[in-house]
Amino acid sequence: MFSCKALAASLAIGWILIAFPSASTAQTSAANTRREAPKVDPTTGKRLYEAVEKLNAEKYDDARAILGRFNLERLSPYEKSRVAQIMAGIEQAQGDYDAARAQVLLGLESGGLNDQEIVSARFQIAQLYMAEEKWKEGIAALEEWFEIAPAPNSSAYYLLAVANYQLGNVDAALEPAQKAVDLSDKPQDSWVQLLLALRIDREEYALAAPLLRKLLATQPERKDYWVQLSSVYGLQGDLRKAVVPLQLAYNAKLLTEEADLRRLAELLVQVEIPHRAARILTEAIERKAFEPDAKTLELLGNCWIASREYDKAIEPLELAAERAGRGDLYVRVAEVHIQRENWAKAVEMLERGLGKSDLRKPASAQLLMGIALYSQGQEQKSRSWFERAARDSSLRNEASGWLRLLDSEAETAAEDGAKPSAS
Repeated sequence: MFSCKALAASLAIGWILIAFPSASTAQTSAANTRREAPKVDPTTGKRLYEAVEKLNAEKYDDARAILGRFNLERLSPYEKSRVAQIMAGIEQAQGDYDAARAQVLLGLESGGLNDQEIVSARFQIAQLYMAEEKWKEGIAALEEWFEIAPAPNSSAYYLLAVANYQLGNVDAALEPAQKAVDLSDKPQDSWVQLLLALRIDREEYALAAPLLRKLLATQPERKDYWVQLSSVYGLQGDLRKAVVPLQLAYNAKLLTEEADLRRLAELLVQVEIPHRAARILTEAIERKAFEPDAKTLELLGNCWIASREYDKAIEPLELAAERAGRGDLYVRVAEVHIQRENWAKAVEMLERGLGKSDLRKPASAQLLMGIALYSQGQEQKSRSWFERAARDSSLRNEASGWLRLLDSEAETAAEDGAKPSAS
């Protein structure tokens, strides 16, 4: 997400290009300095310009050969600094950052750089460390540069923030990351993303949300930003606000994956809009957007249950139970059948659930089995299930109540049987 190496490399080469944009600048170098540059020997100036042209054309060996013809001892400090600048550009372009940094230091030591160029060279040293992912050295070089830089820009603060972030120094990264964003009218997405990551790491979700909205303002097609904004609202405990980004992304046809649609449905259920959740999942399954797994089918069934549409809940819950093979899911299907007073199907599902070793609350299933059998008029079979359920302390009172009912009915039946029939 944070391309510090690429940014450092692209910014560092700028020091070379600013120094030699044209032949006339190579000879006078006055356009980008605050004082008139020292005179350059015409032959030397021509050769320097040729070397820059080869560098820009990526003919690095040719550029190096041209510079190799110089006798550095005979050059002025200013001319030495120009040679060092170009050599630094060659080494950097070929990926030898240590050698490039050494050339920048030679340029500083030559005494031929003006104040502005010294500041630029110090910045380049920091950038080259960053390009090598030598974060500690890069931070030290940047801090040294900040002491002499007249007006540090957003890129510099971003580099400092990234280096600290890479070292795990979240607190130290925060201030420069914030400055990188604040100093730019149109901050790069990577800068905002870094600040966002820091805010989330620090669990500052209220400050993270505006950053995500800033990213979405320029890239509304980014599904991950909508999903992340929803998560941030959720982490703040505002589930109703958490629904909105996902619903907007869904309306824009950005949510196509099963996990994303499931998350939207879960939120809709939590904010008591289960019917919409059920419709969203059903529509996606019907158009074959994905092959639903057991988790999604279970959620769909529960959405229909929450909507009190029990008939529609049966099929997805039975499919979920078959695919997952979990005892609890079979019991869940049985509960729906009990709501519909389909006792035979309830008994069938309970038998399958009770046959699974992973059933989390077998006593609850035993109690339901007793109720389903009793409701079918199978009082004797139901008794054994109520007795099993009564062994669980959490269900003992309820199961005992059913057993007392069975005893009472048995006593009444016995009394009725003992009465003499009318003659």
